[in-house]
Amino acid sequence: MTLKLRIDQGAAEAPYEQVRAQISGQARSGALPVGYKLPTVRGLAETLGLAANTVAKAYKALEADGVIETRGRNGTFVAAAGGAAEQKAAEAAAAYAAQARRLGLDRAAALAAAENAVRAAYS
Repeated sequence: MTLKLRIDQGAAEAPYEQVRAQISGQARSGALPVGYKLPTVRGLAETLGLAANTVAKAYKALEADGVIETRGRNGTFVAAAGGAAEQKAAEAAAAYAAQARRLGLDRAAALAAAENAVRAAYS
């Protein structure tokens, strides 16, 4: 999974708002999973042809919204939404998805295995 952003310089929305809205949308839809490491401010600014301050403003707004979290020198990551239980479940799901992919399962097989496990746990 990769971050896919497109900035329309002619749009009515400011570039920082376009970055904020697109990252937020991808995080909330699951296109960017919990724990996904975002590019550095400088790196993303360079990739998009924007000023670093523009990307920093978007990241600051996303952090205030709880969409991303900065872990000091470790970087900036997509945050889990919801309370502690939801966060732990999201982290476990992300770990499961990574393991299933390493094992060579396709998406359908990984989802089926997860669904079976959830069904068994709640029966």
